[in-house]
Amino acid sequence: MSLIEKWYSFIIFLAVLIGLSLGQFEILRTISESFIVPLLVAMLYITFLQIPIEEIKKSFKNIKFTFTSAIINFVWTPILAWMLALLFLGDQPALYLGFIMLMVTPCMDWYLIFTGIAKGNVGLSAAILPLNLMLQIILLPIYLLIFGGQTGVIELTFLAESILVVLLTPLALAFLTKVLLENKQQFREDLISKLSVLPILFLSLAIVAMFASQGQLLLDNVHVMWQITIPILLFFAVNFIASQQIGKIMNFSTSDKASLSLTTLARNSPIALAIAMTAFPNQPLIALTLVIGPLLELPILAIITQILLFINKRKC
Repeated sequence: MSLIEKWYSFIIFLAVLIGLSLGQFEILRTISESFIVPLLVAMLYITFLQIPIEEIKKSFKNIKFTFTSAIINFVWTPILAWMLALLFLGDQPALYLGFIMLMVTPCMDWYLIFTGIAKGNVGLSAAILPLNLMLQIILLPIYLLIFGGQTGVIELTFLAESILVVLLTPLALAFLTKVLLENKQQFREDLISKLSVLPILFLSLAIVAMFASQGQLLLDNVHVMWQITIPILLFFAVNFIASQQIGKIMNFSTSDKASLSLTTLARNSPIALAIAMTAFPNQPLIALTLVIGPLLELPILAIITQILLFINKRKC
């Protein structure tokens, strides 16, 4: 794990503080909003560039694991997120929607790091990454309409535009880049390696811009952090127990069960945040929920990793 990845939660928190500070100056508050979308598009372009989308067929080499993780991630998890959101956030449409957006998008990066630390099957987890990416891009707007359609927050025009601009544009650019560099494998690998640090940088700058433009409203609603904490903790606790039990039922090895848990626990806050900032520009509390998510998620994943290591030692 690189130094930046280790300090990810602190970097996000620092970006929030910097944004709130800059937002005290009217001129910065006025211009900051225009930087959000370009920064998010740049972040996702580099993120997608690192994902071997063209190798999606590898996902199906282990049908049992792929099918199990897909059912948990895209059937069970949305239902669990909806029930928790309804129970704890039903009277807060923005928090309700932000929570669902966070929980229905499986992680695209750091779950592999935690899988390695927990002695899980990293190769197996990596193989399903392209499939998870494509499924969440396709299903996210469907989940929003199914679970959030009655909130009055969703406007189909904004949602469609944000998916086109923030998701499909960088995805297409990343695919085109890979095609152009198809015969320059070493150059492509060197390029991706050099750019790998930039997504966190661009995401942090986008968070700075968001909090600078909407800082006062968010300061007035700082209490939402406590409201969102309980359902987030419950989500991880329930899904961890469920994934371990399902792995046992499916007769997975200890390393494959560790992979299943981390694949179905880690969430993709950058993609959800990118959609929230563009599809719901007048609902900053949705984005705030998606910023709080990773602040809690990374310490939780670190704890779960240690639990998985303990389970692995007991099996040996």
